[in-house]
Amino acid sequence: MKIKITLGLLALITALVLAACSGDKEPTPNDGANTGEESHEDMDMNKEGSDSMEGMDGHMSHDEVVSLNDSTGENELKIPPVLEDENAKEEEIAYTVRAQKGETEIFDGTKTKTLGYNGAFLGPVLHLSKGDTVKIKLINELDEDTTFHWHGLEVPGDADGGPHASLKPGEENMVEFKVTQEASTLWFHPHPEGSTSEQVYNGLAGLIYIEDDNSKSLGLPNEYGQNDIPLIFQDKTFDDKYQLNYDAAMNEDGTIGETLLINGTLNPMLSVKKEKVRLRLLNGSNARNFTFKLNTGDSFEQIATDGGFLNEPVTLKEITLTPSERAEIIIDFSKLDTDDDLALINDEDGSILLPFQVSEQGGEDSNIPEKMNDFTITEEEMNLPVTKNVEFFGMMDKVTINGKKFDKDRIDFTQEQGVTEVWEFYNKPDDMGGMIHPVHIHGTQFKILSRNGEEPSENEQGWKDSFSLEPDETVKVAVQFKNKGVYMLHCHILEHEDNGMMSQVKVE
Repeated sequence: MKIKITLGLLALITALVLAACSGDKEPTPNDGANTGEESHEDMDMNKEGSDSMEGMDGHMSHDEVVSLNDSTGENELKIPPVLEDENAKEEEIAYTVRAQKGETEIFDGTKTKTLGYNGAFLGPVLHLSKGDTVKIKLINELDEDTTFHWHGLEVPGDADGGPHASLKPGEENMVEFKVTQEASTLWFHPHPEGSTSEQVYNGLAGLIYIEDDNSKSLGLPNEYGQNDIPLIFQDKTFDDKYQLNYDAAMNEDGTIGETLLINGTLNPMLSVKKEKVRLRLLNGSNARNFTFKLNTGDSFEQIATDGGFLNEPVTLKEITLTPSERAEIIIDFSKLDTDDDLALINDEDGSILLPFQVSEQGGEDSNIPEKMNDFTITEEEMNLPVTKNVEFFGMMDKVTINGKKFDKDRIDFTQEQGVTEVWEFYNKPDDMGGMIHPVHIHGTQFKILSRNGEEPSENEQGWKDSFSLEPDETVKVAVQFKNKGVYMLHCHILEHEDNGMMSQVKVE
């Protein structure tokens, strides 16, 4: 039997937990940078406060959360526009990106107050190519501070858009960088200290496509909006006036809603031809996990992870993405039985996410090549010693990394530019089991070496910038930064990030 936790119960649980925990002490900050010498066992001995999280009767594991409403499929999926390059120079791209307020007709006949980039809600797709020099003019037209973070881009720290790069209302800035990484699907969103969750929830998010010579030669579906489809999955709660009342919906352990929007579309449906269709999946939610699956049980091919193509396609029947993770999959609709209703569902709760309307018309003769990339994990990388131990612990407003909350004046880790290190992540459970923390490192694409000492699954053997960290799980990753600067390391449950589950890495 499926258990549904109502929004009212979530609010009551939150209030009880906050009251019970008001007397707990926050760990004392430490001004020294962690070089990895302290083991997880040392952290256990040195951590202040109770690991049992006494009084946390409202612990939200997110194993049983409010279910999503099924999409009725009555609205054709909106496809984000592609931002126009303002510069005619062949290898120099110029964009202007504005964070702005607006109103959006999500529900028929009603205007919902929203935030967006270059529009009222969400943002356009930025198209980049490897080798491009990119200049982006940033303008804050909001009534509050914001930043522009390029999630997954390997850029210098001063262009990354973390909390140090805050723009006040009316301010402008220019960032410039060179695209040095391979073809991938990335995204951008705000990252102001303490208010990232609300700004993303209200609509600030957009996609970045990077292309390279390899991606153009593979013959994959690449007709934007036709057989190459961007999909931004987000869950929301609307009040009785159809507004996004974040203060009312907010949960300290991650805000989860019952209403699904894909690309900002309520009750979406996607019309496709009988051809191979490439879906670029982004879990853009504040906290909800999605396990994507076809309702028929048919398989699909995953071709890419967060940061690039897999070496070869991986056949799957489902794929789980935690917040901020991306994956590219291909569904061959020419080989599916289209007499019955077809839909993408969320196997976490069985909800219908995206019904498909399959026409009898044939489409483009695209390809899924057997070889797509030359991603490798070297023997040298596998034999490197662990140089950084990173422990995620807690829930609600008691979340920490290595026993500390975020302090923008404190550097927690240091690393040398261009040097590969192995970092070991551990999700320390509390007495109630703990919860999944999606881990994100700014400014780099890394390699997952192992999960609990075992080789990662086939579809994680590619470039990543985010990964799920289960309770009591240990994950080793090989990390290298191409650029210098200060970067964030944090949980991508956005409320956890805002509550201080974030550290700083200085690359010199």
